[in-house]
Amino acid sequence: MIETNIDDMSPQIYGYLAEKALAAGALDIFSAPVQMKKNRPGLHVTLLCEPQNAAPLIDLLFRETTTIGVRTHDVRRRTLAREWVPVATPFGEVRMKISRMNGSVLNAAPEYDDCQRIAAARGVPLKQVMAAASFEFEKQFPYRGESRAESNG
Repeated sequence: MIETNIDDMSPQIYGYLAEKALAAGALDIFSAPVQMKKNRPGLHVTLLCEPQNAAPLIDLLFRETTTIGVRTHDVRRRTLAREWVPVATPFGEVRMKISRMNGSVLNAAPEYDDCQRIAAARGVPLKQVMAAASFEFEKQFPYRGESRAESNG
């Protein structure tokens, strides 16, 4: 985990930083507003990465932000198994990101980029495409507590 607090940077830079950090190997990047010394509003920036990516990401923070210091911590992560399942909707095919634990589906979410692309191309609200994808997924895989093979049969 790499962290820094910044109180003198244009907020416009953060989005650019986030894109570059993810492209450079960050597993996640997020921020939260903080109150800093001298009553200045600031931004607490956190990056998660594999140990081998820490040095390049620290360099990126120094190059792309106004920070003059970072903190690092070794942390452990636990993640669910993930897969992509395509579903046909009236608007087009949307990938659903499925996460599982012990073979059981715990979460299913439409891929935002697919939904955004389809909504823009079809001239329909994004929320309508997302709802259609979730609805179609539930029709195909209605038994969330079972594995995909069990719910297919």
